Amino acid sequence: MLNFNIKDLQKDWRVEEITWGVLPYKRPRVAGCNARLGVHGPGGNVPVARIKIGGIYGFGWCELNREKAGKIIGLPVTALFDHKGMLKEEYYGLDFAILDWLGQVFDKPVYQLVAKNPDGINCRNFSVPVYDTSIYFDELEIKDNEEAVEFICKEVDYGLAAGHRNFKVKIGRCGMWMDIAEGLQRDIDVVLAIRKRIGPDGKLMVDANNGYNLNLAKQFLKATESAKLHWLEEAFHEDDQLYMRLKKWMKEENIQTMIADGEGYASSAIEDWAKKGLIDVLQYDLRGYGFFRWMKLGAELDGFGVLSAPHNYGGFYGNYAQAHFAAAIDCFAFAEWDQAAAEGIDTSAYSIKDGRILVPNKKGFGLELDSKVFDAAAEKNGWKL
Repeated sequence: MLNFNIKDLQKDWRVEEITWGVLPYKRPRVAGCNARLGVHGPGGNVPVARIKIGGIYGFGWCELNREKAGKIIGLPVTALFDHKGMLKEEYYGLDFAILDWLGQVFDKPVYQLVAKNPDGINCRNFSVPVYDTSIYFDELEIKDNEEAVEFICKEVDYGLAAGHRNFKVKIGRCGMWMDIAEGLQRDIDVVLAIRKRIGPDGKLMVDANNGYNLNLAKQFLKATESAKLHWLEEAFHEDDQLYMRLKKWMKEENIQTMIADGEGYASSAIEDWAKKGLIDVLQYDLRGYGFFRWMKLGAELDGFGVLSAPHNYGGFYGNYAQAHFAAAIDCFAFAEWDQAAAEGIDTSAYSIKDGRILVPNKKGFGLELDSKVFDAAAEKNGWKL
C-alpha cells in the first residue's frame, strides 16, 4: 500500500487533463549487438503522459492510448484508488504519472510514498545499488582477440569514470555472431579481463540473451569461476528442467553465481520456478509490467527470498523510476542503468557515485519536464484531452 491517506485528497478533484507525446533520447555511444539482436543504436523514444488533477501536474512514462485515456478524463481522483490506497488495475497505464502527481501533492519523493519502511528512510541520503548495462558486442569486427577484449574494457573504463562499480556484460557471441569455440572463448576472455579491470569488489553480472545451451553455460561458468560472477542472466530460454540440471551441477561444482531471468518473452511459470529455487533473481520489465504490479509481486517474492531486479534497458525513464521502486520491497537487488539524455526532461538532480544512484529528495520522481518542449512534441506526435 502507499503511504498516504486517501482522505487527504480533495473529493472535488477530478482528472482534468491528459497530454501524451513522445520525446527522443540519445545514448553517449551507439549500443551494439547482443546474442539475439543486431545493433541497438544510439537511442530511441520515451512515451510520456502528463496529467492534471486539482490544478496540479504529474508526468511519467506511459503507453496508454487516447481511447483509454478518454475514459479517465473527468473521474474523481479518489475513484482511481482502492481502499488500500493502491491504484486500481484499470488505471495502471498511468501509474508513473499518478505517482509523480502524488509526490507533488504531498511534497514527497515517490520512494517515501511507496516505502515498505518509510520511517527507516533517510531522505537526505537515499541511494540504490546500480550496475552499468551498456557493455554490448561492440567489437565484433575486430578479429584480433586481445585487441577486441581491450576495446570492450575501454567501454568499462567509461563506466568507471561515470561512477559505476558494478557491470552487466553481454555474452553469447557463439550463438550467432561468431564460431562456437571462438565466440565462447571471447566471452570468457572479456569477462575475465573486465573482472581484472574493475577489481574484486564490484559486482559483475553476465547476460546471454538466451544465446547459450546447458552445456555452453556450464563451460562458461567453469572457465570464469575466478571472476566470481554475481549472476548469469538468460543463459537459455527459461526451462525448468534445464535450470534444475544447471542448479544441480553448480552446487556440485560449488559455483555461487545466481540465476536471473524473466525479461522478454518469459514463461508464465517463471514465478513458480523462482519460488521453488530454480531462479534467484526475477527481472520483469519495470515499465511494461508496471510499478504497482511490481510492488505486489516484489512483496510476494520477498517471502521466498527471491531477489527483484526489474529490467530497464531501452527507454530512459526506468533509470530513475526503478530507484524509487527499490524502497517498496526488502529484496531489491540492483537498478539497471542505460545512460541516456532525453529532450525536455531534466535529470540533473540524480547522480551516480561508487556504484550507487544518489536519489534526490524532491517531489515525485525528482525529474523536471520542460512544458514547452513537451507540448510541442504532443502537438507533433501525440494528443491532448
